[in-house]
Amino acid sequence: MSPLLTLTGVHTHIGRYHILQGVDFTVPEGETTMLLGRNGAGKTTTLRTIMGLWRASAGSIRLAERAIEKDATPDISRAGLAYVPETMAVFSDLTVRENLVLAARDAALDDTRLAWIFGFFPALKKFWLSRAGTLSGGQKQMLSIARAIVEPRRLLLIDEPTKGLAPAIVGALVECLMEIKRGGTTVLLVEQNFRVAQAVGDRVCVMDNGRIVHAGAMAEFAGDEGLQQKLLGLSLDTHQ
Repeated sequence: MSPLLTLTGVHTHIGRYHILQGVDFTVPEGETTMLLGRNGAGKTTTLRTIMGLWRASAGSIRLAERAIEKDATPDISRAGLAYVPETMAVFSDLTVRENLVLAARDAALDDTRLAWIFGFFPALKKFWLSRAGTLSGGQKQMLSIARAIVEPRRLLLIDEPTKGLAPAIVGALVECLMEIKRGGTTVLLVEQNFRVAQAVGDRVCVMDNGRIVHAGAMAEFAGDEGLQQKLLGLSLDTHQ
């Protein structure tokens, strides 16, 4: 599978802090790549750097054949990338419907795609005309993900989508991610729940201290508890 996204020697400084220190990895087209690592390893900084929210101080970021490391975030978004931050970024004073309308680039909502989204997240249909600020944390996360997938995207960057969610919602989210993958969308996903990572991931990249220290097939990584312990500090039984 050819890479859709390629990072080569990417460095990112935030103020006086050198966060990413030569990040190298690829995201194959049509697959889900998991970006794992301990807290503070640089995972969120990697996603934000890809989206241009933080500027790479060195290195290259390529979307297929296009260099995007110097592009503005709106241009990167128009190239087909969508970013779901872990902060559940929604417009609290707008309704669920208005949040999704704003996320649709042509300012129109496709009824068929909405029905597909409601199949995974029925609460969004129930609270369609409610202000997003009145939703629960889990419902806001649903809305944040729905905003990213309200239109087909080439690449989704998703940061810890299951954080703080109830198990039933996590299950629906896993089904949604699997369906997105079956539809051909490429996903780069940061996730602390290893069982979710194992369920949806094709490949895994592990970060430590701002660098990629392991990359390979998820099936192989999931079957090697010693490697999990070494790189993540947790075994499969405890990393849930």
